[in-house]
Amino acid sequence: MVLIGCFTVLAACGRSSSKAEDSTSSAPTASHAGNQPEVAAAKPGGLGSPCPRTGLWALCSVEKRLIQSGFVVKRISGEAPRRAGFSVPPAVYTLGHSRLEVFIYPDEATLTREVAKIDTVTAAPRGARSPWDTPPEFVRSANLAAVFLTDSPQQAERLMLALTAGAPQP
Repeated sequence: MVLIGCFTVLAACGRSSSKAEDSTSSAPTASHAGNQPEVAAAKPGGLGSPCPRTGLWALCSVEKRLIQSGFVVKRISGEAPRRAGFSVPPAVYTLGHSRLEVFIYPDEATLTREVAKIDTVTAAPRGARSPWDTPPEFVRSANLAAVFLTDSPQQAERLMLALTAGAPQP
């Protein structure tokens, strides 16, 4: 009789936890939700709409990926500086003591045409001086180009892995 009672309790616990997992598997947990105000605010259409999963990068998907990779992401408000060689203005972030400028293009082909004219070692137009105070890390993935300014090789590698893993797929 005691065994039947134990099995009943275990079965009930199993059912309730699987229902809880089903209802929360696609929603962020409370511990993550408190750490992601920038992502929630950046989502198109407000807090309730998801970030688009089109195979192309959007700022909300960049921010989400960076947070998932362990970065403390703070978007710098105000108008971002235009950068020579890039036709789109960057979104500028601080990641700890590092600076990240993200250029989101409407499509991969447009970015490909622009990158062909950029020296990726200096993240500037070919033949031009580097405008950066620190040697830049240039990252490219689908329709995204990014310039990361950091003194930390570990942070640079972490950022590179986070962004070159690819944009969220449909």
